[in-house]
Amino acid sequence: MPRLDASALPEDWPQGAYAARVMTPEGPAAVALLEGAAFDMTPAFGTVSAWLNAEDPLAAIRRRGVPMPLNLGAVLANSAHHARDPQKPWLLAPVDLQAVKACGVTYVRSMLERVIEERCRGDAARAEAVREEVRAIIGDDLSAIRPGSPEAMRLKEALVAKGWWSQYLEVGIGPDAEIFTKCQPMAAVGTGAKVGVHPASAWSNPEPEAVLAVNARGAILGAMLGNDVNLRDVEGRSALLLGRAKDNNASCALGPLLRLFDASFTLEDVRRAEITLTIEGRDGFRLEERGAVGAISRDPVELVGQLIGPHHQYPDGAVLFLGTPFSPAKDRAGPGLGFTHREGDVVRIASPRLGALVNEVDRTDECPPWSFGVGALMQNLARRGMPRL
Repeated sequence: MPRLDASALPEDWPQGAYAARVMTPEGPAAVALLEGAAFDMTPAFGTVSAWLNAEDPLAAIRRRGVPMPLNLGAVLANSAHHARDPQKPWLLAPVDLQAVKACGVTYVRSMLERVIEERCRGDAARAEAVREEVRAIIGDDLSAIRPGSPEAMRLKEALVAKGWWSQYLEVGIGPDAEIFTKCQPMAAVGTGAKVGVHPASAWSNPEPEAVLAVNARGAILGAMLGNDVNLRDVEGRSALLLGRAKDNNASCALGPLLRLFDASFTLEDVRRAEITLTIEGRDGFRLEERGAVGAISRDPVELVGQLIGPHHQYPDGAVLFLGTPFSPAKDRAGPGLGFTHREGDVVRIASPRLGALVNEVDRTDECPPWSFGVGALMQNLARRGMPRL
């Protein structure tokens, strides 16, 4: 069972600015945290989306936020699904109406794992043998190759000649990034909630990622942690099954808070960040891995530029998963079989200045069904006399 307390907060959280969504007995509240103080933004904006689309979201905290008491440690503890008192506040995913988008194949390690999935046709038992074959032909140090560059195109030609070109290498080193819809607005779960793995999958894993928040004008406002839960066998059978592999009940987690950029924390801090992953299973299995956000093959600004602009708009803003620096491969069921989730796994994704996102794995049909969508939010805000736009 996930255990949550103040240790899951960013190490310097009293010095920063954050956006949070807190479920209260009355309904969801858009909450700002600034230098350790809490402000209710709901009376002014209704939603986190509207607040972040304001001309100056940071200035709006003091100008329009309503000071409120908030015991953040208690709220975190009450966010654990198994210990939750519904009459007390708990954390939701820190965004609401924003589109939830994700990048794939933005790191060499994850790109090679995607090629392996494809070559295996989703059969985990073949993964290690195929992994060695892929590395023997392609190598595993493509980090110096800039996607879309002449060097990348020459590599593409060489791989095509060998019969080893792949759709994953196309988006990994080609000019166009893979950007897909992870889930619908309001469908992401927060820290402490269950995350879902479809029971039809026999090869699944978490994908720990840095996630950017972008407003309707394309400005990058802040960052948080995310878990892009993935069904590797489903996607491995066919990339056309990406929606089935990625978008399932409770298959997207965000949090614990959205850290807004200010003088103390900028996009450069995200680039320098390290993400750690810890998985603890009921069977005694334990996995620890870490990866650097800065090992990404495309800069976050480039990825946001491919997401939003004259070609594509998001009037409520968007969040963008940057891709995972690693896919866990530690053997679990036996030699050469790699990693897959089991029910009850506790997944902890952490970075010192973004905090820790902690969730427990369960079947998608055993996780609480998603029932509070955009319509329910608008009705709730109307009953409370809050702004709805």
